Amino acid sequence: MPAQATYSPSQTMRFQTTDELSSELIRLRLATESQLADASSRYLITSDPDSLLKALESMNVLTNYQAQRLRETEKSPIVLDNYKLMYQNASGSFARVFRACRIDNGEMIGVKVLRQRYAEDPTAVAHFHREAELCAKLKHKNIVPIYEVGFDDGFHYFTMEFIEGGNLRDIVKIRGVISPAETLRLALDMAEGLEYALAQGMTHRDFKLSNVLMSSSGIAKLVDFGLAGDEGSAEDATVHAVEYATIEKGTRSPRNDPRSDLYFLGAALYEMATGVPPYPPSRSIDDRKRFSRYSGVRKIRSISPNIPGRLADIIDRLMQINPHERYQTATELIKDLREALVEYGPDPRQAAVAGAASKSGAMKTILCVEDRPKQQDMLREYLTKHGYRALMLSNWDRALARLKTNPPDCVVVVGDSVEGNLAQVCDDALLWCGTKNVPCVLVLPKSSADWSHQLLLKKSQRAVTVPLTLRDIRMAITETIDAAQS
Repeated sequence: MPAQATYSPSQTMRFQTTDELSSELIRLRLATESQLADASSRYLITSDPDSLLKALESMNVLTNYQAQRLRETEKSPIVLDNYKLMYQNASGSFARVFRACRIDNGEMIGVKVLRQRYAEDPTAVAHFHREAELCAKLKHKNIVPIYEVGFDDGFHYFTMEFIEGGNLRDIVKIRGVISPAETLRLALDMAEGLEYALAQGMTHRDFKLSNVLMSSSGIAKLVDFGLAGDEGSAEDATVHAVEYATIEKGTRSPRNDPRSDLYFLGAALYEMATGVPPYPPSRSIDDRKRFSRYSGVRKIRSISPNIPGRLADIIDRLMQINPHERYQTATELIKDLREALVEYGPDPRQAAVAGAASKSGAMKTILCVEDRPKQQDMLREYLTKHGYRALMLSNWDRALARLKTNPPDCVVVVGDSVEGNLAQVCDDALLWCGTKNVPCVLVLPKSSADWSHQLLLKKSQRAVTVPLTLRDIRMAITETIDAAQS
């Protein structure tokens, strides 16, 4: 498992006593008096406020992000009006995006917060609010909706739908190459989003993989139309995408040309289909202003000869440097994408969407048998960040008692933390989870190879072996829960 940042008690804290901290937690609505009393009765709370923060983290009352911000002397956003910020999901030079929770009803929400260094800059603040106001008008299945704009405690923010699946940049990094069928389906999603936005008078102006989010059912949704059709802004890196300005200047095409979005959609598809970006990534403004970077892109089949011809032709046409040789509209592109998708049959995502809609939206409880504090913290933070309620128990006997009286939605047994006969614990876990119809994931050490193949696994049970990532564990949890519900 990856390392996690740790806190040293020697650091300067904002609060000098637990009473000061408790008052702030109640004021911010991060904890209730009963939760604070429960923490005091269950954990050793000293005069050091950090002991209270650690207890509340262990109880899942606070996230690691919230606890770390409370430890800092520098002011950071934690609660903005009705929203508790739980984790930072993305970070840019201009703003940060958080997973948040509505205090009044527990709904998960995305919150974008302007960085404090821009809070006193009227131009930056106006641009930030303009982004929210423009995007709030866009109501389409392939565009992330914006809900409300706010200002609280010195922070400018706006709220939006929280998308569970992450962004396409991260997905391509993990998977390397996206299959032709899925690339075409996602391309159709993105093109339909661009078509709708243009019908509302907006271009994107910052199209890239990290600005495409994936829903849990695999639907692509565009985000960050922050540079959309900004006729009044200067052409600089803050409010005008350098890449767009470069290709438009180099081809003498009009500024805010809708065909520019199509070029960069092609660049995204190129990387999805090959695993290789069409031009070298660079943070250098000088590199990004070099026209030859975009005009010298190799044909996609010279990189991956086995890409289907229809997909290759679509991507090559999107990436024509001469805008007159590209698709002229997203509508024209959509027609070719739909024709190319005919040979792949019905879209399997539609069944997933229907299935997800029929399931309860309640947060799933994952009971983890793990006695090592550091690993507990990492599992708890990671699973909570991905929409689960993580319950940590230090041994199988306690987990079994919970399983018999109050079954969770899934049990995860981490073998490296089990004392005694691991094979027997695994057999017991599979037996009792099967009896209670509770999905089960066994995370086994390499030393289990001699006997793990003898485990009798049901369809909602998985055995995975280290080394593996937290994401691997989450995928196994998802598979077992889905199998139990099918």
